[in-house]
Amino acid sequence: MANVKLPKRLDPIKSAQIRSSYEGVYVARDMQRLNDMVDSILSEVSVKVEFLKDAQSLTYFQGTLAVQVMLVCQRCNQTYPYNVDTEFCFSPVQGSEQADTLPDAYEPVEVDDHGEVDLFQLLEDELILSLPIVALHADEECKVKAEDMSFGKIEPATKRENPFAVLKELKRD
Repeated sequence: MANVKLPKRLDPIKSAQIRSSYEGVYVARDMQRLNDMVDSILSEVSVKVEFLKDAQSLTYFQGTLAVQVMLVCQRCNQTYPYNVDTEFCFSPVQGSEQADTLPDAYEPVEVDDHGEVDLFQLLEDELILSLPIVALHADEECKVKAEDMSFGKIEPATKRENPFAVLKELKRD
């Protein structure tokens, strides 16, 4: 694998036919949606991707992504570094019928009318999905300890009279 400038759009089927492999980086500041999800991005997005065909002649591409970001702890509101490392394995499809026949090992990815995928956007989506649902420090690193948290009790709601009880009285007459 050569360290090259990564394409933003490509044809995965043609790439698999020539067994293309890419290793390089994307500029993190170009990933606007990822920037919006985190406090800041500390490194470039490191990408390794291989385009292959399996024993059934299905085209797929697999690889890894890595980036370091700063997240805001939802417990103490302090930022902390977080390493996002993820693996992916996609197979290009046209239409949902083709996606239904894929083996479970492959995640379907829709190709456009020219047979291309937006690799940049696809990998940005993978990074966003790899972020934690709730960003929290490890308990020992967080400034807010369990004994500092307080939880209240919810009082039961007062029993109110049914507003339709009057109608029930009218029905008896």
